[in-house]
Amino acid sequence: MKAEHHLSRHLLQILGEADFVRLCQELGGTRVYVPYKCEGSELAEAIGLQACEKLSRALAPATIRVPLARRERAMFYRAQALSNAKIARKLGITETGVNRIFAGETDLPERPSRQLRLL
Repeated sequence: MKAEHHLSRHLLQILGEADFVRLCQELGGTRVYVPYKCEGSELAEAIGLQACEKLSRALAPATIRVPLARRERAMFYRAQALSNAKIARKLGITETGVNRIFAGETDLPERPSRQLRLL
């Protein structure tokens, strides 16, 4: 678990939050080769050429086991004002699982308001 946490932090630093979440959403739980040349690679197709090139500069050639990063993804989706039901579907877990993730957070951000303002 410690090595996975270290890798998650490292990938987050390399990619930034949005690309890290995309990587974990698309390829989480699998081993992925980080090539020197990204064009046409599985990785570039999954996360985009720019994000692939960031990983390539930092890690190539390497094979990494992409973390699931459910907590980080859940927090990212919550900040985007997604409902717990939608977050659960994206994470492949139950709403109760999402509630458990958020229950363990001491500084849980409020969801941005999605209400439409009437003029």
